[in-house]
Amino acid sequence: MFAFETKQKVCEIGGVKFGGQPGEYPTVACASIFQKGDKVFEGRRKEGFDEKRAEKLLQTQDRLWQETGVPGMADIVANTGDEFKTYIDFVTSVSDMPFCVDAWVMKPKLEGAAYCAEKGLLDRMFYNSLTIWEQDLETEIREIAGIGVKHVLLVSYDQEDQMPSGRVTGTQKILDVIEKAGAEFESIIVDTSVMNGPATALCGMANRLIKEKWGFPTGSAPSNGSYMWKEAREKWGFKGWAAADAALESLAAFLYHDIIFSGPMAGAERVMPAVAMANAFQATAVFSQTGRLPKDENHPLYKLFPDFVEQLKTSL
Repeated sequence: MFAFETKQKVCEIGGVKFGGQPGEYPTVACASIFQKGDKVFEGRRKEGFDEKRAEKLLQTQDRLWQETGVPGMADIVANTGDEFKTYIDFVTSVSDMPFCVDAWVMKPKLEGAAYCAEKGLLDRMFYNSLTIWEQDLETEIREIAGIGVKHVLLVSYDQEDQMPSGRVTGTQKILDVIEKAGAEFESIIVDTSVMNGPATALCGMANRLIKEKWGFPTGSAPSNGSYMWKEAREKWGFKGWAAADAALESLAAFLYHDIIFSGPMAGAERVMPAVAMANAFQATAVFSQTGRLPKDENHPLYKLFPDFVEQLKTSL
């Protein structure tokens, strides 16, 4: 369960390593900022954002990274190239965390990526994302390769096959277009597309299949499932819903997720400790089967449970 025969790739983006065999590195929590409805916006989006609030969000995530061992990244969401320039400049002035450029359509994503190239930020940026439903995918791939993008996220989903196998075929389709375009990227990460809370299990199993076939780092956005589950808030209020959200994020972290898209950054104080526990839980399970401890010295198992680690070492 906790070892793949296929050699596993390890991504390094902005100094953060993730991927590899289960339990070697902590799960990255990539939280969104400047998304629609983000409370950093004082009024309408075009009227600007509350810089103090945004700075506090970024600093809180950085602090939790140091405290838990779970690396944080920023999913920078924008609608235009000019918005990306503003948001990228702000995030990089406040924090050294890696980040991605995230938009619904191609043009602003390309403009965001080009701005990162201009600013010398391509080592700490990944492109979110190449999707199976993009009508002009080959053009997009050629464009980002020309810009010099190093790290890309593939979103794989087959509407006709919603089982894990559909995520595998979806990944293959995007890889085929990358090959056709003659593009090469330093890192490829696969997002297996959450549809609802329990369906995140299908993402976990798809991630296992993708790791077995290619060795890519894998993830999904469990927050898509929890934030769409409005009935939970109606039944149990915010605390009940927040417990379900943290549980879903941690279950995903345990089940073959090297990265999770964890929803609004305001949830970091809930999500990152939950993911840290899941990572420590997973690393202990890996140790019980393989005798292998994490490679990352800042892994949550080491950072939060050092005395227990020493006990494990004596059992070898």
